Amino acid sequence: MATEAAARAFFAAPYFAVVGASSDPTKFGHKIFAWYTHHALPATPINPSSTSISVASQSYPTLASLSLLPHPTETSVSIITPPKVTKKVLEEAKKLGIKGVWLQPGSFDDEILKDMLDAWKETGVGGEGGRGGEGWCVLVDGERVAKAAGVHKL
Repeated sequence: MATEAAARAFFAAPYFAVVGASSDPTKFGHKIFAWYTHHALPATPINPSSTSISVASQSYPTLASLSLLPHPTETSVSIITPPKVTKKVLEEAKKLGIKGVWLQPGSFDDEILKDMLDAWKETGVGGEGGRGGEGWCVLVDGERVAKAAGVHKL
């Protein structure tokens, strides 16, 4: 089970990425990426199907995969993809040495969650916990734990 300490450690990273980022404001990939931009956190949208996404009338260039990140070992990643995709993203993240992982509700099954929490013991967030009814969510818990982590922009 993810802890408050893991959530704070996730936000200690100097860089962030959002896998599943979208221009569609009805999708959580859009809402999560917008949360990062609204809080002026350095986030890179990851979307292999689009060269850019738009949030609040601003365009952001996307990367097709985590392997294109300039600082993967200093990047914490929020994942908002179907479980089948999430599993592949986590495999790539492990190989790259991604600093932290936050699995949004709906992005995992029990096996994927267990594997993620085993791989990112200190910086893995997902599943039961947080203050939302569906478990840890950046939209519900992000501001509180980022402030507790000392993120000065919040």
